[in-house]
Amino acid sequence: MNPNLMVIGPRAVATVLALFVLVGLAGGASPGRRQDNEARLRARLEREQNPVKRAKLEIRLGRLKLFQAMEAFDKGNTAQCQQLLAVYLERMRGAWATLKGSGRQAWRHPQGFKELDIALREDARFLGDFAHRVPYHERAPVEKVAQEVEHLRSEVLRALFPSERPRKKAGGFERRVRPDLSLGGQG
Repeated sequence: MNPNLMVIGPRAVATVLALFVLVGLAGGASPGRRQDNEARLRARLEREQNPVKRAKLEIRLGRLKLFQAMEAFDKGNTAQCQQLLAVYLERMRGAWATLKGSGRQAWRHPQGFKELDIALREDARFLGDFAHRVPYHERAPVEKVAQEVEHLRSEVLRALFPSERPRKKAGGFERRVRPDLSLGGQG
């Protein structure tokens, strides 16, 4: 066995790891799947009639804007970064409004709602990491968007997991009453 083949330097290991990280950050898309293109997504959004599919397209457009905002900041363009963060937030709000306006019960038919929840959860993590990269005196807009994302996610979670689901009664729906959990039964 050749001893020169067995030695791998720390630079080679670091290069390979950096390559894996870059592929992971680029989306890790399979070769058969194309990267999201804003013009293509907008065109599909204009044509789409199904509210769940519309919401999913809004989510993809929003996330595209989020990553563009991060790139703008990395290039030193903080004004464009803030502008793109605002567009991102509007896209996510638009996805939520589309799902709410669809008349679907999220707890019964979670398609679209689950995807929005997952995207918001991941984006909150991205925004948290991003806020740590931004200098403290410029961090307020990023933190505000992160708070809005958390608020939006809590609304989605309330729709997916309502505290009281209506239950079917012979003549319609009956609301379940929570049992009195106080000690002694009297208040």
